[in-house]
Amino acid sequence: MKVRTDEFKARSAETTKNPRRQASLKLVYDGLHKGRIAAAEDTDDWEDQRDRARAIKWHTINNLDYYLDLLDKNVRANGGNVYFANDDAEARDYVLGVAKANNVKTVIKSKSMVSEEIGLNEAFEEAGINPVETDLGEYIIQLAKEAPYHLIAPAIHKTREEISDLIQEVAGGPRQEDPQDLTDTARALLRDEFRKAEMGVSGVNFAVAETGSIAIVTNEGNGRMVTSAPRVHVAIVGMEKLIPSMQDLSTMLRVLIRSATGQRISSYVTVVNGPRKAGEEDGPDEFHLVIVNNGRENLLKDAQLREAMLCLRCGACLNACPVYRKAGGHAYGWVYPGPIGAIVTPVMTGKKVGRDLPFASTLCGACKDACPVKIELPTLLLRLRSDLAEGKADPKEKSSPLLERVSIKAWRFGVQSPMRFALAGRLSSLMMAPLSRGGWVRWLPPPLSGWTKSREFPRIAGKPFRARFRKKQR
Repeated sequence: MKVRTDEFKARSAETTKNPRRQASLKLVYDGLHKGRIAAAEDTDDWEDQRDRARAIKWHTINNLDYYLDLLDKNVRANGGNVYFANDDAEARDYVLGVAKANNVKTVIKSKSMVSEEIGLNEAFEEAGINPVETDLGEYIIQLAKEAPYHLIAPAIHKTREEISDLIQEVAGGPRQEDPQDLTDTARALLRDEFRKAEMGVSGVNFAVAETGSIAIVTNEGNGRMVTSAPRVHVAIVGMEKLIPSMQDLSTMLRVLIRSATGQRISSYVTVVNGPRKAGEEDGPDEFHLVIVNNGRENLLKDAQLREAMLCLRCGACLNACPVYRKAGGHAYGWVYPGPIGAIVTPVMTGKKVGRDLPFASTLCGACKDACPVKIELPTLLLRLRSDLAEGKADPKEKSSPLLERVSIKAWRFGVQSPMRFALAGRLSSLMMAPLSRGGWVRWLPPPLSGWTKSREFPRIAGKPFRARFRKKQR
């Protein structure tokens, strides 16, 4: 998927000026966020469950090599195949190789953020293979030729009228606007694809190391069709999605589903244990598990940023974030938006490329409060801001402008002694005199104009407090 993180400021400004997008984004708070709060309040031991989930994930990430090896061994023992993809190109090539070996013409897909990350649909199309998203939200996004807007609700930014236009373009016939009618039409269109598809591709919510199983959480039932109807099933998972045991799975499902949609349990929880066994009525003849790195090792090898790998991709931090609810998902320029995207995207794709994202936060802490595994999101954002300001992303190019760096050095020099500080205050007050009115500075010339674009501040005092206090004492 093309990385467009350098367009954050322009794309977020465009979204904030779009009343239709702002109305759609309000649903994130009114629906998903309030639903999560209600589900948490309805769960007596909610904080204990969050603590247990965090402990499970920390243990797994800190012993990731062991659990990856155990998962590999058990998937193969179940009759499946495992492939470790170092980057997006390796992952695409492997999946395409499986499709070509089985003479696949149509692929049905269940929701997978990692498949979006590696640009799998585009690769299928270039190879002459027809990929079809079967999650309704993802299907709408595919028709619109857009990236997902949200981790859980990818088409939440689309209005009913926009969806109606997209469905009519494919289905023909009279224009429909009733949600149920639109859903029924989409279901009818997808039914034919389910029947003829030779291969299914799914994401993975959790991969269970001790059993070699994968768990998929859905509300539409399409996940079970994708994983059982075609003769080949390929599951794609980021290497951080492992958990040790089936017992751990029950804990993780509780916190994931409540945090994602506010439900106590989703409509479908599907556990897949490889290809169809002798005597079983359904299931694929082949099962392939593709475990993707693609920059995750950059998080793993950093003792502090490693915490971002605890993420369950529930979207709760997006729903709580005041910046996401104004800027929208596409502003972040890659597949992972919101506070967690502002952390993992720069690290996985290059800090220099995504340098604006860590600053796309008020640091209010709402994201941390919402996170089911209590990731220290504000702390990690501050860490990335520091790295960028100090030039750790690229020693040749610091993210802070030259004027800012010179100003900070001048300030540092000025506050190192009382005499310098007093002199600097007097000079600053004199310079501000022509720009102030009534003791307030309401406008500054470029390149300082950003300071007064949306605020004003008092003119610096001509005499420091100590001098005025001494005079008052006398």
